[in-house]
Amino acid sequence: MLANFLRKNRYFFLPYAVFLVVVGALQLLYTQEQLMQWVNKRNSLLADELFPYLTYMGDGAFFVIVCVILLIYNRRVGFVAFASFALSSLTSLFLKTVVFPNSPRPLKFFEHSTYEYHLIKGLDIYSYNSFPSGHTTSAFAVFGLLAFLDARKNRGYFFFLLCILTGYSRVYLFQHFVEDVYVGSIVGTVSSVIIYLFLYDWMKSKAVEESIDKDIS
Repeated sequence: MLANFLRKNRYFFLPYAVFLVVVGALQLLYTQEQLMQWVNKRNSLLADELFPYLTYMGDGAFFVIVCVILLIYNRRVGFVAFASFALSSLTSLFLKTVVFPNSPRPLKFFEHSTYEYHLIKGLDIYSYNSFPSGHTTSAFAVFGLLAFLDARKNRGYFFFLLCILTGYSRVYLFQHFVEDVYVGSIVGTVSSVIIYLFLYDWMKSKAVEESIDKDIS
């Protein structure tokens, strides 16, 4: 079942696999500080305006709104979305507060650095609980799940792009390191895969029931 699932959703998983390999290799070749400086140097006025808003795609409130919309559309699909939200959020929270409670965010880590980092004025930047990125976890969980649920599988590329924009925004906004985003993407994706596969038969049986009801009526 897993092999068939991966094949059907290849438009999401193929670019994600490339992301994991490329960004994973970069982390072996360069330090987190070097990667942060690479991203930080590539700033612009347009990016400064856009990313503070794009990053909300990984906010928990955004995920809940998506869940409610899906719940209205289909109760079982909405339940699956809430289950994905719960698993991904609780896993991220556990890692942040229990396993890595004192992991410093870039602002704290580089507070004595002589390198002049670009920071967006007026933006609230946190100091701790950096690992992993909660926003990235949520983005990959919600958009990954939407890609799995979408009948038009070629839109997986689009959902993956939204994931990447959210993850990149966390590094651009100086809220997280690349490794935080990298692991957050894995937590979010795996959470939605587990929930989707675990509840797939339950969702499918509901679809069959609705189809039979329509035929009878």
